[in-house]
Amino acid sequence: MNISATENMHLAITGVWSHRFRSLLTILGIVIGITTVVTVASLLTGLREGVVTFFQELGPDNIFLFRTSGDPSQDNRIPKEARRRPLKPEYAEYIKRWCYTVEDTGLELLIPPVVDGKPITVKVPGFESETINVSGRSANMGEISPRDFEQGRFFSPDEDQRAAHVVVLGHSVAEALFPGGNAIDRTIMLDGAEYSVIGVYAKAKGGFFGENGMDNALEMPLHTARSRYPQVDRFMITAKAKTGHRQEAFYEVEATMRKLRRLPTEAADDFAISTPDQIIQQFDRITGLIGLVAIAISALGLLVGGIGVMNIMLVSVTERTREIGVRKAIGARRRDIIGQFLVEAMTLTGAGGVMGIVIAILLTMLIGALVPSLPSKVPSWALITGFTVSVAVGVFFGVWPAVKAARLDPVEALRYE
Repeated sequence: MNISATENMHLAITGVWSHRFRSLLTILGIVIGITTVVTVASLLTGLREGVVTFFQELGPDNIFLFRTSGDPSQDNRIPKEARRRPLKPEYAEYIKRWCYTVEDTGLELLIPPVVDGKPITVKVPGFESETINVSGRSANMGEISPRDFEQGRFFSPDEDQRAAHVVVLGHSVAEALFPGGNAIDRTIMLDGAEYSVIGVYAKAKGGFFGENGMDNALEMPLHTARSRYPQVDRFMITAKAKTGHRQEAFYEVEATMRKLRRLPTEAADDFAISTPDQIIQQFDRITGLIGLVAIAISALGLLVGGIGVMNIMLVSVTERTREIGVRKAIGARRRDIIGQFLVEAMTLTGAGGVMGIVIAILLTMLIGALVPSLPSKVPSWALITGFTVSVAVGVFFGVWPAVKAARLDPVEALRYE
């Protein structure tokens, strides 16, 4: 007697449905495991997309140089790096002149939030804020790291050379200072001096946890910043590589910097050099560790669920001994019995996988609604992998019960009470 796959599936679904509550308790570990993996994968995927978009907006061909590693806008917490010599502004011109694969270099002076013990604030009538990232930028930075404008423009080389008191605002800063819009040609008070707004950036794309520091930017011409804050020496250099030559430019810039810093051959770099790809790779290493932890937690849940499935299938074999004897007596082959119980185990764990996926999607949507700053995106590979793994667990832990059922002697099975 041949039993079709469709009939096996029907029998499996009937068996699972007839013991719904028992089946639900059995696959609970699988549901938890799949939910954990898919949810974490969704959050990490959304977070990574935001980071990639963020660095693409900074310029995919750009190379960044700063005195210390980490976020240049933040104070460095590594004592060894904190003692490094600052970068000199003339380095930018040397790199442009000596590195043949570099198209242009820009310079940025990062103003710390507290200068000489006094926090930097921006004021307009009726509003004052300290949550700003102030910097001075060379006029060519508008071309090296171009950004979209909501209003106005970037400052010109002439405004930079004569240290004009003009500023470009990030999207969030402009909204806070001028809620009604029309920020262009308006005056702000920054650290006790008046500046005229000439541009407002469009909302920045990407970012970390949905937040992008560029939206809190307040940028002025480089010469203006140097004249206002002569005591600040936190210079960052951005070198734009010629198209298709970023890797060569990276090595050229690094070698040039070592010469400018007079570093011996065996000495380590006393500056930080990075590209968007390298920063993304560092981020991937961090998220990879988070992913491993999530996999370990889910593996534990799948193991518990798998053992539960094996146990319940062994109980099912015992309960249905007479049924198995009858089927074998009327011609069912061993492979038919094995197929029946394997399909039942796969149906059980597959249902757990589907439930885990549905819960993960709903949980991801809920997190996105409650915490808009935490981006999330359910990747298709996580859904496919989650369901495949859940079914594979059913196959692995269902083999022994299925084989045990197939080995039953039909005469002994028919006598079973």
